[in-house]
Amino acid sequence: MPYLEKTTANNESNISIYYEDYGMGKPIILIHGWPLSGDMWEYQVPALIEAGHRVITYDRRGFGKSSRPYDGYTYESMAEDLHSLIKKLSLENVTLVGFSMGGGELGKYVEMFGTHHISNLIFISSIAPYMLKTDDNKEGVPEEVFEDMKANVSKDRAGFLKGFGKDFVNYKDHKDKVSQGMLDHSFSIAVSASPKGTLDCIDAFGKTDLRDAMKKIDVPTLFIHGDADQIVPPAPTSKQGHELVKDSKLHMFKDAPHGLFLTHTEELNKAIIDFLK
Repeated sequence: MPYLEKTTANNESNISIYYEDYGMGKPIILIHGWPLSGDMWEYQVPALIEAGHRVITYDRRGFGKSSRPYDGYTYESMAEDLHSLIKKLSLENVTLVGFSMGGGELGKYVEMFGTHHISNLIFISSIAPYMLKTDDNKEGVPEEVFEDMKANVSKDRAGFLKGFGKDFVNYKDHKDKVSQGMLDHSFSIAVSASPKGTLDCIDAFGKTDLRDAMKKIDVPTLFIHGDADQIVPPAPTSKQGHELVKDSKLHMFKDAPHGLFLTHTEELNKAIIDFLK
């Protein structure tokens, strides 16, 4: 299995980032959401390969098959991991696709490293630019929501994730599209992640302000979001991001939940492929 091996900034430990690399053509890196892994892209990878792309997925530190360090769950560290992967694979003209928390890596990557290696950005159900409700971000999510999430993860992580999985796909509305097996599979991915990483990432995706970072994006950019998303409200995220990124496009999926990669698979795949054409 391929891994990106890197040493932490203080040289105290090594980090191994698991990745998979398939297909030929223009490269696409798919960045997963919280608290999943690269396995969430099971129904996107074949479609993108068949459309003529080289498709790379990886597991964020603390998740999937990657190392589980105790600290380092900030967007700065995670953007550095992404940059190291791009350098290791000598990629150019890369399309970065970030789902949910993964949208934060896109914003922070551009802020830290620019767009020299990047040709397109696609934010899907993304938390970027800013989820937290503040005086100048009034449509955001109140801080107590994230604090409650942290408390529940600390007290009963497995129990919290069970309920979160159903809210993720608006299960009552999409029972015909999402089987119990799909829910169980997603839960098994989520519950196998680092408990500390699962906890710390809540602050990263919930409280990181990427509004200035988004203003630095200068490549073609697409925002995709479901108008029935119960996890990440589109107003402070994709809609605000669309306003901040010059000449970007916004595609709202009607009646789609947060986990639209499961409920609106074909529509999502088509939107990505059409944008890259």
